[in-house]
Amino acid sequence: MSDLVVIVYPTEAKAEEIRQKLFDLQKEYVIEISDAVIAVKEPSGHVKLNQLLNTTAAGAVSGTFWGALIGLIFLNPLLGAAIGAGAGALSGALTDYGINDAFMKQLSETLQPGNAALFVLIRKLTADKLLDAVKGTGGVVLKTSLDHSKEQALRDALAAHVATPAVTAPSTP
Repeated sequence: MSDLVVIVYPTEAKAEEIRQKLFDLQKEYVIEISDAVIAVKEPSGHVKLNQLLNTTAAGAVSGTFWGALIGLIFLNPLLGAAIGAGAGALSGALTDYGINDAFMKQLSETLQPGNAALFVLIRKLTADKLLDAVKGTGGVVLKTSLDHSKEQALRDALAAHVATPAVTAPSTP
């Protein structure tokens, strides 16, 4: 079973920085992500979703290939490719992978203009290593499906101040 975590950041750049950090942690097998989307509330009030996969483009590419292949059989590969691209783009636009787009847009309506929400659908994680990695990065937890103790641990880690080693001036003889 997957867990959903939604964290609000003051800017889209900060949300993207954290998303990239999560992808790096995924390469280290600390976390396994099903989906990671950034929703930004623009000054006009509209919500823009920055998704990992553009399903319309992926559908068009796939449709072009299959349409050209079928068109080749019927001796008209260009017409087949054109029809396949259109059908693939339409099916891709109607397909929704990962987190539901309508849910993300509805939840993001509560954001202040310019703020960004990072939606992460997590399959598996090593909690202690993940919390250490996001410690002190800021952000406010908007919604989770985690149990209360894990949610509080995440809130505490995000709000924690990272201790930096004190730098002392070298002594002069």
